[in-house]
Amino acid sequence: MNGYEFHPEARADLEEIWEFIRADSLDAADRVIGEILEAIRALVPFPDQGHRRPDLTSGPLRFILVREYLVAYAPDEKPRRVIAVIHGRRSPRVMAAILRSRGQ
Repeated sequence: MNGYEFHPEARADLEEIWEFIRADSLDAADRVIGEILEAIRALVPFPDQGHRRPDLTSGPLRFILVREYLVAYAPDEKPRRVIAVIHGRRSPRVMAAILRSRGQ
């Protein structure tokens, strides 16, 4: 057990990110996904290290930034649950809609 799990659509987020970056560089795609996964693993023992985004959700989610990607996760769930991995330049309205669609 690794201490975290992905919402099914969050796993799809990672696959889409990898595919997009891979179009330019396989090594870069692997590196970015590796950095995101490493940051998620670091949340397991210290779940409150992220910040809240009341502009995106009134729920208890926290967020960390990895490169230009915003990782939304539920700090109180065990295992920690990653809800979404969203490009940080997306509209806050779109990000909020994504989180709502995933039950957050």
